[in-house]
Amino acid sequence: MIIVDTGFWVGLANRRDQNHSQCRAVLRHCTEPLITTYPVLVETIHLLFQRIGVSMTLAWFNTVQAEGFELFTLDASHLPRIGRLMQQYADLPMDLADASLVILAEHLGHGRIVSTDRRDFHTYRWKNHHPFHNLLAVD
Repeated sequence: MIIVDTGFWVGLANRRDQNHSQCRAVLRHCTEPLITTYPVLVETIHLLFQRIGVSMTLAWFNTVQAEGFELFTLDASHLPRIGRLMQQYADLPMDLADASLVILAEHLGHGRIVSTDRRDFHTYRWKNHHPFHNLLAVD
C-alpha cells in the first residue's frame, strides 16, 4: 500500500497545479493500492474547493472513490500519539493531516508515501526514527 498525502491529491485533481503531470504519471504506473486518512481528505477537499471549485472537486472525489482507495480510520487511542507528534514537530508545524499519516505509517510498518511536501516528509520520522520514502520525485 502507498500512503497518499494531500499534495498528491491536489496535484492530481488540479490541471493547473505545478505537480499535476508528475502526480498523473505516478498514478498511471502505480500497481499498489492507495491509502489515506480522513484528515487528509478533509484538507484536500477544502483546498480543492478553493482552487478548482465545488463541482470539479465533487467530480474528482467521485472518480477517485470509484477507482478505489483505502481509508485508515483514526480512533481515540491515536490521540496521545498525535499530540506528541504535533508537539515534537511544532517548529514546522505538523498539522493533523500530517500526524495522521505518521500514525498510518506506524500502523503499516512502512513509510512509502506520495507527497509534494518534500520538506516535512523528509523531516518526519515514523516510530521516531524511520524516514519516509517519497515515491513522488518533485523538483
